[in-house]
Amino acid sequence: MKIPKLKKAAVAFLGLSLLFITSSFKSDFFEIAKQLEIFTTLFKELNMNYVDETNPAELMDTAIKAMLADLDPYTNYWNEQDVEAARMNTAGEYQGIGATVKIKDGKFTIIETYKDYPADKAGLKPGDEIIKIGGLSVSDYKDDAGELLNGAPNSKVVIEYNRQGKNETTQITRGLVELNAVPYYQLLEDNTGYIVLSRFNERASAETIKALKDLESQGADKIILDLRGNPGGLLAEAILVSNIFLDKGELITSTRSVIDKYNNKYYTPKEPINTKIPLAIIVNGRSASASEIVAGSLQDLDRAVIIGARSFGKGLVQRPKELAYGTQLKLTISRYYTPSGRCIQALNYRDRDAEGNPIRTRIEDYNEFKTRNGRSVFDGGGILPDVTLKSSEYNTITKALLASDAIFDFATQYYYAHKLENPESFQLTDEDYNSFKAFLEKTDFNYETATERDLTKAMKTAKAEDFNQDILKGYNSLLAEIEAQKKVELEDKKPEIASLLTDEIIKRYFYQEGLYDHYVLYNPEILEAKKVLNDKQQYDKILKY
Repeated sequence: MKIPKLKKAAVAFLGLSLLFITSSFKSDFFEIAKQLEIFTTLFKELNMNYVDETNPAELMDTAIKAMLADLDPYTNYWNEQDVEAARMNTAGEYQGIGATVKIKDGKFTIIETYKDYPADKAGLKPGDEIIKIGGLSVSDYKDDAGELLNGAPNSKVVIEYNRQGKNETTQITRGLVELNAVPYYQLLEDNTGYIVLSRFNERASAETIKALKDLESQGADKIILDLRGNPGGLLAEAILVSNIFLDKGELITSTRSVIDKYNNKYYTPKEPINTKIPLAIIVNGRSASASEIVAGSLQDLDRAVIIGARSFGKGLVQRPKELAYGTQLKLTISRYYTPSGRCIQALNYRDRDAEGNPIRTRIEDYNEFKTRNGRSVFDGGGILPDVTLKSSEYNTITKALLASDAIFDFATQYYYAHKLENPESFQLTDEDYNSFKAFLEKTDFNYETATERDLTKAMKTAKAEDFNQDILKGYNSLLAEIEAQKKVELEDKKPEIASLLTDEIIKRYFYQEGLYDHYVLYNPEILEAKKVLNDKQQYDKILKY
């Protein structure tokens, strides 16, 4: 039988394609095998012949972390403890003491205790610095000190800690700690239902549906979904949460990669709960990943008004890959895109500046996209709200205050110097804010702006090239002016800084629950969301209904 010329050409093309793919695969595989062999022989020779005794495990750990750090901050090697911690985070419960801890500069500090859980019952407070756990000094364990807090249910452990310069001891009985995805919801006085969704674990959609139905049964006819500070989590749960307010079959997000199998589109799989109820979503600079998928899809499909500040911009998708001995590689496999085609990722880790920092897309390089109703939205990383508020923004000085723990440390000092009766009555006064500025002076708080970094670098170059003293004096004068302007920034950015101070102080006295009780009365973002939802004309105008 004769094969038609067209079929012969197709067969030939297919053969060439397979040959190319096979050759490419073999080439990649050979390069990987070659580099692996080089590293294996290097590692062997290093550990067998180095002048001093080596620790192979520590060397390997350093090598792996250095290699992955060159890619992005989300591609990580997980040891067995990390794998278990990730499982607990997505499952929504774990055996422990019920507290958030932070290890920084060799100090092991309680950041938050959960109401009525073991750490809280034992009397531990935010700001307490743990010194010993079960008689073992935490300073000997570096980053693994947190593992000492875990243990079997109902087992007891003695904790020695420092509080305000005085060492104290307490005993904790470990127990089951539940991490609620929805830690708070409330019907407000104008029949607005307020729901806080704090994480996308396995319970996220179920708890959100439960809260929504309960609020509707109480008379809620509009909803505020608060995603501030939500770092993300499970993609499947983000799709299901969006599905609550969207019809079955709607595109929520797509993922794109150089590897074909990771190029996917994700649609709502179920019938919705309520597609008509007016909806406002609050986001800020700490709303990331799954939070941005929910906010982005509901914005692109004109289903919700987004309020607050531009979200974090974490649009890189990770997937765990099983390795040997119970370890895993959490590997970035693709990027998230909203239904309109916007890339959520803010920083480009492939293109870096001279100092090795990833490059952020400039405003002038943002691309325009259209929502279902024809509204203009832009990429550039994260989700830009329809209604922005200064109190939600995180500027350079705000980020520096958070990174240095200045707000946290001031709240600790405030807690031991003041008494509060209830969260509803607290308002940060001008006197309180002046006390905070005095605290910063006393603790020598300082930060460097991008302009200062560039000027300092230019000044060093000018010195090396023997520029005259007048030019150097000009640089020093500019740096002095910037330093003076930084002090003015504390007043210019007062709304956002005061908001963060208020949050931290209230949590010290009344936990997260008290903070939300305060929010529904005074929080600018919630008040703005209520205003938009109660003004049908404005709501419809924003969404172009």
